[in-house]
Amino acid sequence: MGRETVVILNETDNRLPFNVVSDNHHGRRVIYTTQKNIDAENIVEELWKANSVHLMNAAEIRYLDRYYRGDQPIKYREKLVRPEICNRIVENHAYELVESKTAELFGEPIQYVQRGTDPEKSEMIRLLNSYMDSEGKADHDIRIGRWRSICGTAYRFVPNENGSSDLYDETPFAIQTENPANTYVCYFADNEKPAFSCQKRVDENDNEYDFVYTKDEWFKVQYDKVVDSGANGNEMIPVIEYPNNERRLSDIEIVIDVLDAINTLKSNELDSIEQTVQSLMVLKNCKIDETQFEKMRQSGAIQVNDANTNAKAEVDMLNVNLDPSVSQSVKEDIYEAALIIEGKPDRGDNSGGDTGQAVSLRNGYYEQEKRAELSEPIIKQSEREFLRVILHRLSVLGEMDLKLSDIEVKPVRSKTTNMQVKATVLQILLQSGIEYSRAIKTVGLWSDPEEVSIESRKRMEILYPDTETQTEPET
Repeated sequence: MGRETVVILNETDNRLPFNVVSDNHHGRRVIYTTQKNIDAENIVEELWKANSVHLMNAAEIRYLDRYYRGDQPIKYREKLVRPEICNRIVENHAYELVESKTAELFGEPIQYVQRGTDPEKSEMIRLLNSYMDSEGKADHDIRIGRWRSICGTAYRFVPNENGSSDLYDETPFAIQTENPANTYVCYFADNEKPAFSCQKRVDENDNEYDFVYTKDEWFKVQYDKVVDSGANGNEMIPVIEYPNNERRLSDIEIVIDVLDAINTLKSNELDSIEQTVQSLMVLKNCKIDETQFEKMRQSGAIQVNDANTNAKAEVDMLNVNLDPSVSQSVKEDIYEAALIIEGKPDRGDNSGGDTGQAVSLRNGYYEQEKRAELSEPIIKQSEREFLRVILHRLSVLGEMDLKLSDIEVKPVRSKTTNMQVKATVLQILLQSGIEYSRAIKTVGLWSDPEEVSIESRKRMEILYPDTETQTEPET
């Protein structure tokens, strides 16, 4: 089979618009293999095929990451007319959108809560959450959230060792967040299950290589050769993808044309102001040499004579201004379009007499909440794949015996929204006889509902005793 060279555009800056770099492709390409099994016999060939697709994704990922950090095409703008007045203003709304989306979904640590009421398993899940906190999972969740928002996907890695020599590190596993430009997962085409993962690494001699996991083995591949391999004790691939959505669309790229337009408008607006201050002088029917013109610039005045007796000499300033109200209106309209596309709330002033619910519906807060609900199942699915690796590791080490069905993944959003309503609902649930730990997990008042349930157990059993265990009074 012949191998075609993949040509990637210059990736040193974002001089070109995104549609040129991405070849008008939107969303990252999902990598598939048609093989039924990946092993030492076919890994090199399949890795080469997958890498050829990943190279295109990586170019787009690096572009979007630079864009998020402020490297946007407006910075390379050129003007043919009056090139000395050329403002290059970046209003970095890409950063604003990514941070807002990340805070919305990952501002609070993802929690694991118990399905059921077994006290022994509740203690295990509390320990699992404690391990995650000790390992800094909340920070890694935020990194995952940023990457998936920036470029459409993100990757979490569970190394074989906990990676720490700290005597006080009791966590029997480690967590890493991978750069998606250097990491990918290839899926089987027939069932979309992970076939293998690839992490691009550099050894001590600065030589690049690919580190590959399949379900049963790992391979170190360098220069189209397997240079090392071994058994994968995880019995599953320890690299887990966290896609932003099914199409791997980033939150930046869906509005990138709008964001470029805002930068252009702002830059042109400042150009207009500066060109007004530095207006060109029009000399009509009069002659003036360079020496006289320089004296005029220094003194701020000029004396001219008619070029002939038939035409009156005139001196005027060439000045055409942009109407600031029009440009501001256009900018606000474009920015509002970006907010609508992203499902973000409008920050416009509220009119008097509106109820809180009316403001929520009109300004987009309700839409924002529904968009977040759409993201939750995707996050939960990736978290379950992550938990499979962790629970297997803990089971092998004899730390705990939990099944995936014992755990409910709980993405946690704002705790301050409608606190009074949530507290009232909690009271109603408890008075209605709902088991107290289930009621605590339902209302979403705490980021650590399992811990709250354990801490509140004695008091709750006194306040809301289990009527089924009480004997009926004698008659």
